[in-house]
Amino acid sequence: MARITKLKEGKRRSQRINVFLDGRFAFSLDAEVVAKEALAVGQELSPGEIEVLTSTDQFQRGMNAAAQLLSYRPRSESEVRERLLRRGFDEDCIGSVITKLKEQGLVDDIVFAQFWKENRESFSPRSRRLTRLELRRKGVASEVIDRVVGDIDENESAYRAAIPKVRHLKSAEYDVFRRRLGEYLRRRGFNYEVINRTVDKMWQERESLG
Repeated sequence: MARITKLKEGKRRSQRINVFLDGRFAFSLDAEVVAKEALAVGQELSPGEIEVLTSTDQFQRGMNAAAQLLSYRPRSESEVRERLLRRGFDEDCIGSVITKLKEQGLVDDIVFAQFWKENRESFSPRSRRLTRLELRRKGVASEVIDRVVGDIDENESAYRAAIPKVRHLKSAEYDVFRRRLGEYLRRRGFNYEVINRTVDKMWQERESLG
């Protein structure tokens, strides 16, 4: 058994608590773990208890890292897993963190895929094919992608994608207008048929766009 002789707040990271056993620094723990386990000076710890504490601490650090990542935008399960691996967490810890995040509704690939599609539709419309490819790169399963992107209207998406570009091409000759707008829409994954329809429609409507 080892006795806790000091619990000292870390100098650089106040959320970490340095644990001293029998007068010597042994390890550091997240302050939340120390509070939850009610650790106190004079308390004795067995090797098994120390192992549980360090495992619990790694889980807590993993949860903290995941929460920080998710604070910016929703993430796919694969994105969270990959980021935690890069941060040095082991597979067992990552599995536990992912399970907890799913229980809390913080990681859900269907919700993520819907978010991604709606975000693209609102700010940077693109084809169903390109949206599908982006989600696949995020590690989303094919069946989830099929469920989410199947209702994308290619013609509507191409039309909305074209509007900002057309505003800069209103004075262009037809050949230039067609070539530049066509290339722009091609980069967003639209096929030849959709591009042709969109270019013809935008050419007719170009003067009415603000």
